[in-house]
Parts: sequence; C-alpha cells; structure tokens
Amino acid sequence: MFTGLIEEVGKLKGVKKQGEAMRLSIGATRVLEGVQIGDSISVNGVCLTVTDYDGGSFAADVMPETFRRSTLHALRSGESVNLERAMQAGARFGGHIVQGHIDGTGKIIGRETDANAVVFRIKLDDPSSLRYVIPKGSITIDGISLTVVDTSAQTFAVSIIPHTLGETALLNKKPGESVNIECDVIGKYVDHLLHFKQPESEAPKSKLSTAFLMENGFL
Repeated sequence: MFTGLIEEVGKLKGVKKQGEAMRLSIGATRVLEGVQIGDSISVNGVCLTVTDYDGGSFAADVMPETFRRSTLHALRSGESVNLERAMQAGARFGGHIVQGHIDGTGKIIGRETDANAVVFRIKLDDPSSLRYVIPKGSITIDGISLTVVDTSAQTFAVSIIPHTLGETALLNKKPGESVNIECDVIGKYVDHLLHFKQPESEAPKSKLSTAFLMENGFL
C-alpha cells in the first residue's frame, strides 16, 4: 500500500521489451535506502516489484496486464518517473489509500494557471470510471495523491500547488500526454458490493423462502 506522496523523481535508464513484457531499469537514490529484492516501489502509480538493484538504480518487470492497462508501455529511456516506496506500518499517512493498481489511463486536455496553482483537466479513456471520481474526493494521477476539484460528463480536474508540481514528474506534463489513473479504493469496493450479483445456482439460500414461509404457516 502507498500514500500517494512522491518521494523522488527517478530517471528511466533502460527499457527492454519482449512483446507485451517489459523490464525497466530506473535510476534513483532515496527509494533505494534499505531496499531489498521483492520490495514494492510505485512507478508512476504502478506497484512494481524490485527484482535487482545496485547503488544507483533498481530493476522491475512489467507483465502484459500492466503493459496494457497503464502508460508504462510508452516509457522511453531518459524519462522522469514518480517513485514511492510501500508505506511502513506506523508511518505518517499523509495522502490517501493507494494500492498501486491502475484502473486505466487518461489524457491531459487542459493545463491552466490559477493564481499559485496549476489546474489539470483530464479525460478518462474509459468513461465508466467517472462514477468513482467525486468532487473533493481523492484520486491518484501518476502515483500522486490529489483532490478532485471539478467533474463534468466526461472529464475531471485537479488543482496542484507549486511544491507538488515541482517535486513530481507532472512538472513537464503537457496537454495531449497520458497519465495513469487510480480511483479511490473505498468507492470501488462500495460500488462492487452494492452491484454484485451471484448466479442463482450459487447464491446462498435464504431461510425466508416461499417454501419456508408455507411450511411454518405464514402463507
């Protein structure tokens, strides 16, 4: 689990592709402190597993599902990426609950200055996810915990303070570029529970069936 508070901006040192499988080599410093093989590091919001590391970089594999669902497939050597280590138990929780499981991608369609802030407007590639995007609710953009300030039928907007912009890879993002989106996990679970339907044959039998009521003289 992550918090969406970016620890550092790393540099992509190498990309090896084999079909829809990838191996990334990422230059970093802070997230390597105490790193071990098997640790989780969020890369642009995607939870990846450290498979190798040295004094100035780490490697991680990207499987086809992640390749297809995220923007990682479009990364090129030299690009900046947002990095965050998995949250430690007992640490300060400054963002919101972030799993590192990308729901999909979106395209930046607007970037405007609003006094000391920058407002990004984003259009989701899958509009069905908009049901999880709530004004003043939390959302993760490329691994950054942000607050939704506005929604429309097809888009939403987030407002970013100078510190967050300067300390993340969003600084150089422009309209037309794509970003990874993770919606608030609480909303997704609530939606699933409210709409989940089991097949009739697998659904638990209710004791208040018609036969039960007839047997006990209620009908």
